[in-house]
Amino acid sequence: MAAGSLEVKLPTIWTDGKAEVGRDREEKRREEKRREEKRSGEERRGEERREEKRRGEERRGEERREKKRREEKRREEKRRGEERRGEQRRGEERREEERRGEEREEKRREEKRREEKRRGEERRGEEKREDEKMRR
Repeated sequence: MAAGSLEVKLPTIWTDGKAEVGRDREEKRREEKRREEKRSGEERRGEERREEKRRGEERRGEERREKKRREEKRREEKRRGEERRGEQRRGEERREEERRGEEREEKRREEKRREEKRRGEERRGEEKREDEKMRR
């Protein structure tokens, strides 16, 4: 008997082959336990691989969604920029048209002043001629 051991292994000759059978049974249990642990490890690794694959797919899906959001944001910013440029262009065109209108109006006023000046000069000339006629 071994000290401190709960299981006592007697020599084969004393047990009439029972020790050999017990060792075989114990070996089978250990082998089955190793197989079960191996199977559990493979299952665990398989689950880990599947989980990692799922996380990778989620990450790629999130990256695609983020890329799509960035693209939509870029398009929206581009559209707003085009709108702003269009508004600026329309504002510039409006100001240019106003400036042209003011120039036309200023030309009309200038022509009117010239015309009035010319008429005034004609009247003064006529009056002068009439005064001369009357003096004669």
